[in-house]
Amino acid sequence: MLVNIQERLGANLRTLRTAKGWSQERFAFEAGIHRTYISDLERGARNPTISVVEKLANCLGVTASALLD
Repeated sequence: MLVNIQERLGANLRTLRTAKGWSQERFAFEAGIHRTYISDLERGARNPTISVVEKLANCLGVTASALLD
């Protein structure tokens, strides 16, 4: 089953965030993004700009493309 890109991004964010041992709140703080936005992204409910994807990737120490694979 193919997953849409928002769901793929959300799953990758959740996996990388939990690997760091971060709560959504901590991740939001580190990335400078509101916690509810992080929650929406992880659920695939939001479609972030490429700038936000880059900010999240930098915070997690990965490339933007890694978040979308």
